Amino acid sequence: MYAVIKTGGKQYRVQQGDVLRVEKLDAEVGKKVTFDDVLMLGEGADIKVGADVAKAKVSAVVTDEGRDKKIVVFKKRRRKNYRLTQGHRQSFTTVQIEKITKPRATAKKAAAAEGKE
Repeated sequence: MYAVIKTGGKQYRVQQGDVLRVEKLDAEVGKKVTFDDVLMLGEGADIKVGADVAKAKVSAVVTDEGRDKKIVVFKKRRRKNYRLTQGHRQSFTTVQIEKITKPRATAKKAAAAEGKE
């Protein structure tokens, strides 16, 4: 089973046991984190999106925090004696996916599914 989650303005396809590097989260190393913004659930050919996965959750444990390599930003305007050098280091959090929780089917939906079969 896999899920597509959204965190830090990006979307990630995750499975149980995956190690993922995401934008900085406010959590300490060793703490559990829950991603509530699940966009899609899939298991083989069975894919669920939208209202079907609105209450699905993905649980993970923070394994590491850090900062990426420095990126040099250099700006120049020719013949104007304008040069500007800046650096940027992006912070990240590494998480390990523990569990993907499916939303439970309500009684009405289960009865409707049985009625169609």
